[in-house]
Amino acid sequence: MKLLKRHWPTLLGAALGALGGYLYWYFVGCADGTCPITSSPLNSTLWGAVMGGLLLNMFEPKPPRKE
Repeated sequence: MKLLKRHWPTLLGAALGALGGYLYWYFVGCADGTCPITSSPLNSTLWGAVMGGLLLNMFEPKPPRKE
């Protein structure tokens, strides 16, 4: 539970990014299958999850420093 409280922005970003990546594949995609990311729903979803997690990771609270 402590892990979820600390990393919730990253996990939320990964979930939203995965959804966005899948929706991008579904609505835009790649018609001829030569695009390395958008030709497959798995690749597009994973790419979106990584990018969303990295983006919202910036807003994660920093742990207190021990002196």
